Amino acid sequence: MSLPRRRMYGRTKPAFKGAMSLDQPQSFVKHQSITRDAFLGGRLTLSQPSHGFRAGLDSVLLGAAVGQGRKNLLDLGCGVGTAGFVAMHYGRILNATLVDQNAEIVDLARTNATDNGFAERATVLVADITARGAERQAAGLVENGYDVVIANPPFFADGAGTLAVDRGRADARHMDAAMLDLWIKTAASAAAAGGEIIFVYPSTSLSPLLAGFEQRFGAVTVLPLAPRAEAPVSRVLIRGIKGSRAPMTLLSSRVLHGEGRSFAPEFEAIFRGEARLVW
Repeated sequence: MSLPRRRMYGRTKPAFKGAMSLDQPQSFVKHQSITRDAFLGGRLTLSQPSHGFRAGLDSVLLGAAVGQGRKNLLDLGCGVGTAGFVAMHYGRILNATLVDQNAEIVDLARTNATDNGFAERATVLVADITARGAERQAAGLVENGYDVVIANPPFFADGAGTLAVDRGRADARHMDAAMLDLWIKTAASAAAAGGEIIFVYPSTSLSPLLAGFEQRFGAVTVLPLAPRAEAPVSRVLIRGIKGSRAPMTLLSSRVLHGEGRSFAPEFEAIFRGEARLVW
């Protein structure tokens, strides 16, 4: 069967809003048609459901934000694997464990790992990120075992956004402060001493995100991202170091788009797979 190919950049303006973890209920994903979509200038080609959350800018930025020299990565709420595979593209010695609670989506992530040559370096697991530690370990996650942990959690808070009519889909998109803190807690438990923890999240929910990071990590660094020069910040990348006592750093905002529909040169290079994010 011939599957349509789509690009995440080019003449069509990419949507900056598609940024939650792909945690759809299995009954929803099972009945979706699948598309094959090109990322990083065609260096990655990923299968993903044609409807619901579709990986885009945030997933690529998250993967590109991983520092050089890291060897073991954990991607929490991996969806079809976009962020983890982007990180593996840039980190040639990087091994990755990708985790999602949805078995159907995990199957797609495993297919994507094979199709893009990452099968020997990638382990894809089914696990509930918010479960107790013993349950996560039984599913295959390692405590204090990863030198980088990344996540792009669901982000529709109470009363915010448009929740899907289907209750399962609504739950997948819902994230209050307490649930977000569980994700941060899991990331802290999984990270090794000196490991970096990186989340991408909407700026409107920066307060609980920052509180959770500062409670558990040091050297917290916040990078605000704005879609355009005249627009307010819409996303943040946040990084913490486990075991560090260094103070927080708030970086200057960076603007994704230049003139017209084009990306600013820094981000154009990232989305073409030519450069990682330096921050």
